[in-house]
Amino acid sequence: MSLVSVPFVGTGADTALHIFATVVLVSTIAACAYGFWRFHELPINKAHSKDHHQIGLITALTWIGFIWHWVWVIAVILAFVDMEKAIINFRDTWRDTPTNNNKPEESQC
Repeated sequence: MSLVSVPFVGTGADTALHIFATVVLVSTIAACAYGFWRFHELPINKAHSKDHHQIGLITALTWIGFIWHWVWVIAVILAFVDMEKAIINFRDTWRDTPTNNNKPEESQC
């Protein structure tokens, strides 16, 4: 065998290996695209499962997120965070007055 010759060239095995490699390549690309699609649809599925009030907005942001990925992050935040509870918790935290535990105790004489 010389350095110029390549094994399996021009044989049936060569054709079978090319077909197998093509199938593996196409199926890998299709699986990656499907996985990306399912991951990208995560905010919409979460919004539907929670019966979110802003399903239309989350869906639009998810579709726009295919082009501008930072918009998809906003869709995830809207889908996973209950904004009413977050605002109420923030309001309660803001209004909560700290207790003064550092009062000097009166001496007991």
